[in-house]
Amino acid sequence: MRERLSALARRVDAATPAGRDRGLDALRALAILGVVGGHWLVTALVSDGGALHAASPLRHQPWLAPVSWIFQTLAVFFLVGGYVATKSHASARERGTGRLPWLAARLGRLFRPVAAVLVLWTAVGAGLVLSGAAPDTVHTLVKLALSPLWFLLVFAGLTALTPLVRRLHALWPIAVVLHVDLVRFGFGGPAWLGWINLAAGWLVPWTLGAAWARGELTRRSGRVLLVGGAAAAAGLVLWAGYPASMVGVPGAAVSNLNPPTLAAVAFGLAQCGLAILLREPLARGLRRPAAWAAVALTNLSAMTIFLWHQTALMAVTALGLLTGGPLPGLHTAPDGWGWLLARLAWLPVFALGLAVCWAAFRTYERGGRARGRRGSGGAGVKVARHV
Repeated sequence: MRERLSALARRVDAATPAGRDRGLDALRALAILGVVGGHWLVTALVSDGGALHAASPLRHQPWLAPVSWIFQTLAVFFLVGGYVATKSHASARERGTGRLPWLAARLGRLFRPVAAVLVLWTAVGAGLVLSGAAPDTVHTLVKLALSPLWFLLVFAGLTALTPLVRRLHALWPIAVVLHVDLVRFGFGGPAWLGWINLAAGWLVPWTLGAAWARGELTRRSGRVLLVGGAAAAAGLVLWAGYPASMVGVPGAAVSNLNPPTLAAVAFGLAQCGLAILLREPLARGLRRPAAWAAVALTNLSAMTIFLWHQTALMAVTALGLLTGGPLPGLHTAPDGWGWLLARLAWLPVFALGLAVCWAAFRTYERGGRARGRRGSGGAGVKVARHV
């Protein structure tokens, strides 16, 4: 087995074009895995009176807020998205490809795997209702399964806007977020106003990615973003009353993520700065075939991993109920160290569940049923084309 994995790694490495930006691919893989790991750590499905409801250890144990600083990596994904979309659009223009064909190709790769999620969870939701499951349970499970779709909608919207915003300075969307928060929190404005930041907030790292693609961001820029963003985020949390957690906490009056706040945007600036600084060291580390193969294969199935990781968590939780009683770290309230340690032990089981989902649904991300070639070089060629 070890020899076969080594051979696969060498094939992937050999099939990768010399100009492939491995550091950028590593950042995208880390961003996806950060979101997955964060959800698995802070999403608890508590069994209560025959129903399941969502809970978060961040509500019961607010000292865990630093966990969200590590795993809330969406800004990095939007940074890389802006970079790649800008480069792709420029390349399409050079080839004479129109905007609509370019956009259709980009969005096709993004949304192809979504259909399988919608079909499966429509059937599961209907089955739960017909079987008499508690409404709270149905709502909780379907909401968790479909929650990743909000990200894809925003990502798709920014992709469509790339020809218009590719030269927009990041200060403009930052100014929008600042004024929206000022009206909401400073002058008691309506809460719905915050949803303007759903576009403006994520447009900030997207425009930074576009500037990075144009060669306007250097390592010095990365240091300024890292230090300035971290200082601004800390100041907003310490003195402006923003929550310390960079993800939503059930029951909290304010969420930094839904919709994004100025604190989340400032924190995202720091993440973008760190990503810029890490790109070259990561690229050097990925000269090793084994390391690069892991990153390449993760990128190849990035949307499958993202779309199905919550389903994997729920499947393991549901199977655990068959044992006859609440299992620590799986069905119990996340209210102490015991839960946290038990949840860490469950992470490999969630990964196994995700591997099953990946095996069942990965072909939808690659454009239909398996057309893969067996034999020497097949996996490597696929990676080179799709990553």
